[in-house]
Amino acid sequence: MNHLLRGHAPITDAGWALLDDEARERLRSALAARKLVDFDGPKGWEHSATNLGRAAAVEETPIDGLRAAQRRVLALVEVRAPFSVSRAELADGDRGADDVDLEALDEAAHRIATVENVAIFHGWPAAAIDGIAEASPHPAITLGDDHYEEYPRHVAKAQRLLLEAGVEGPYGLALGPEEYTGVVETAEHGGYPVLDHLREILGGPIVWAPGVRGAVLLSLRGSDFLFQSGQDLSIGYDHHDADTVQLYLEESFSFRVATPEAAVALRA
Repeated sequence: MNHLLRGHAPITDAGWALLDDEARERLRSALAARKLVDFDGPKGWEHSATNLGRAAAVEETPIDGLRAAQRRVLALVEVRAPFSVSRAELADGDRGADDVDLEALDEAAHRIATVENVAIFHGWPAAAIDGIAEASPHPAITLGDDHYEEYPRHVAKAQRLLLEAGVEGPYGLALGPEEYTGVVETAEHGGYPVLDHLREILGGPIVWAPGVRGAVLLSLRGSDFLFQSGQDLSIGYDHHDADTVQLYLEESFSFRVATPEAAVALRA
């Protein structure tokens, strides 16, 4: 029995498969950061810290004539998004219903994916995570309000900043929900889709990124942005009563910006 305690839940194997498939489908599109940064893991629930490869001197030792240093690590943060499922809906799923109400799971998946994106792109100071956009030393590029046909010009300017800093591509672009919708729906003069023009400039993916404010352009050459997963996103059991089962989505992770100059923020 592991810490998720799934064996204690009044849920059949078919019910767990239904929940896992639904969570996987909802998370796949929303976990934008994982599509653009290096992913290491999962290393398991018991993995607690990321080795930073550095040490800090210990000023005092119990015995004279010694030198001491303490290894520096980055502790993983644990994130949990609770939700509930109706036992009656689960029973209908076991009977073969294909319209089981899993709205609460969908909302929990969106919340936990969003907090991961926010932590990676904009930081989470309380969890000692520096975000890509805030860590970048480059001046932020200002996006015009609703002028989505101008985005290729702004992205090309941001890309030039990376090239001048010696940061090679290909490049990826994370777009906040509003910006992504605007880009998808906009064509340049002559009818050429803005989305296609951006792809030609980048040579890499454009991702819908819940939680991102504006956009972030970053290099995909590797080793610049490091996400380490302990417990990968999983559903666990909390408790139940006669009507509902209380569950949660959970993960643990750390994130490091190894090369701050490998990204540029584009702000609305």
